[in-house]
Amino acid sequence: MDSQHHDPLVLGRRLRHHRRSAGLTLDQLAAKVGKQAPFLSLLENGHKEPKVTLIVELANALGVDVTELLDPTPPSRRDALEVSLMRSQGSALFDSLDLPAIKPTAKMDTKTLSHIVGLHDVLRERSSLDAAGPEEIRRANGAVHTHLIERDGYLEDVEKAARAALASSGHDGEGPFNSRNLLDLTSSAGFELTPIDDMPGFARSIIDTENRRLYIAQRNELRTRQARKAVLQTLAGFLLDHETEPDLDTFLLQRMETAYFAAAVLAPEDSVVARLMVAKENHDIDVEDVKEAFYISYEMAGWRTANLLTRHLGIRCHLVVSNELGTIVKGYANDEVPVQRDEHGGMETQRLCRWWGSRATLESPDRFGTHHQYTDTPVGTYFCTTHVEAGREPARAITLGVPFSEARWFRGRDTETRMKSTCPDPACCRLPEDSLDERWRDKVIVSARSQDRILGLLAPDPYPELDMPEVLAVIEAHAAD
Repeated sequence: MDSQHHDPLVLGRRLRHHRRSAGLTLDQLAAKVGKQAPFLSLLENGHKEPKVTLIVELANALGVDVTELLDPTPPSRRDALEVSLMRSQGSALFDSLDLPAIKPTAKMDTKTLSHIVGLHDVLRERSSLDAAGPEEIRRANGAVHTHLIERDGYLEDVEKAARAALASSGHDGEGPFNSRNLLDLTSSAGFELTPIDDMPGFARSIIDTENRRLYIAQRNELRTRQARKAVLQTLAGFLLDHETEPDLDTFLLQRMETAYFAAAVLAPEDSVVARLMVAKENHDIDVEDVKEAFYISYEMAGWRTANLLTRHLGIRCHLVVSNELGTIVKGYANDEVPVQRDEHGGMETQRLCRWWGSRATLESPDRFGTHHQYTDTPVGTYFCTTHVEAGREPARAITLGVPFSEARWFRGRDTETRMKSTCPDPACCRLPEDSLDERWRDKVIVSARSQDRILGLLAPDPYPELDMPEVLAVIEAHAAD
């Protein structure tokens, strides 16, 4: 018997189930096995893995056979749903959606929880990612990077579709895209935009193709910026004539086009370019101005600026979104910036040099301020502006950078912050200093948090089967409205 072969989330749920069935509190069970109640709480929530000896002691204290705790199935349907949701929200696919995680608390009713889990399952099935291995996904992701780089970040067909959508919405290209524009655009696409108060928490929108309705959450459940983005990304599939059952390569390309389309509608090309032209004349280009003018997120404003800089201003650039570990979540570059890439040219999952502005900002006491920096590299010096949006979890650093020769056009170019990076040379930031290495060699042991990753690689996720009647309950409830 080896506890490493068992999912800590399921083991924790089974431990809690049998403790409650035995009528014991955490404190009472802890006393029986000589542990502290907070430690047992961590076990029940799947945050700790018990040793085999402790599993035996817990089983004896609960009066059950040890196989009852090691059974690989959750003890109830509710537990199965909670485990499924937690696994889904830990996936790379969920991270790419830019949505907040939902904690399955006792206050969340089972019907709502099953809706959310069902939608996760639908998304996963339709993503075509399940059948693809890591190498295949990296290859397809690299192809998307190449597609965007070859076009200098500018997608002409998507821009054209966005201009048509703006015309249909009655928007003149100036100022924020408002609720009236959103309603008119949805109507022109043949749908009725219908806010509902029972939208499953995970879903950004639901489409009823029979009754031609596009459901979104009521405004108090979904902020204005999120609502606009959600509806536009949903409509993009129709307006760009996307395939409904794409292969992996097409899926990733369509996903990128969908995000591009939403940004192109919310920050129209002509209007953004006019502002960038004036800013260039004044040597004052800054992403923040695009964000404020169109009421969009800093990340979307950064992407929109990167989309248009080369095409209209002749400025080559890079845009990198990274997490607190310095791992790249999204990225694009046509300026030869020496950011590490995989063998297919993709940036995602690569680690940034710790001397780059992206990591310096996240580690700074003033992390939510705008950070300007010059970085000397083996292929030249680059200027970058990095910003971390307050209130976003998990934290993301958005960096727009250009070669030194282009820095003169940007706000913050007078910064005195200057760093040196020799990455990908390991001696730059990935190896300890010689003196420290000699001082501590063979004296330090690091226990890495690898068990969840190993479990994910060893076995497929045991998601419960999709309960279509519950997933469709929202549609049915509103069909006759």
